[in-house]
Amino acid sequence: MTDNVLLLNASYEPIRVISFQRAVIMMVQDRAEVIEADPERMVRSPSSSWPWPSVVRLRTYVSIPFERNIALNKRNVLNRDNFECAYCVNRKATTVDHIHPRSKGGLHRWDNVIAACRPCNNKKDDKLLSEMGWKLAFQPKVPSGHNWLLVGVKDRDSWAKYLKL
Repeated sequence: MTDNVLLLNASYEPIRVISFQRAVIMMVQDRAEVIEADPERMVRSPSSSWPWPSVVRLRTYVSIPFERNIALNKRNVLNRDNFECAYCVNRKATTVDHIHPRSKGGLHRWDNVIAACRPCNNKKDDKLLSEMGWKLAFQPKVPSGHNWLLVGVKDRDSWAKYLKL
């Protein structure tokens, strides 16, 4: 039972992905209702049964802050850059790199971190782009939008209409 469930606000706006167990608890507490379910499976208890949730909606609206800080981590950087190396663009990126190395005063910020393939990352080491004679394929920027809260989660067909990707 490791299925993830898409949690929607009462307004059908996606909030986040939650665990299957959390979704069932919210259903039992009558805090959420099932919007999309797996027709092949049921959740059963000794006295009740519910559809197996894929998408649940909160029964009451929860105010979500307009701007949320999106975590600057490897998963989010790779997704932002579409798993493409910002140096060579020919290979799939599997690592992240600081454009201006931290050892030379570079900061750990969205505009200084890019996705890179391992060969480019190793070759660049802790050098500046000017020392290497390299240029970036694109300028990194801070991701925005509430769908970034769902980054890295494998979408299901039943989620597509709620994510508006």
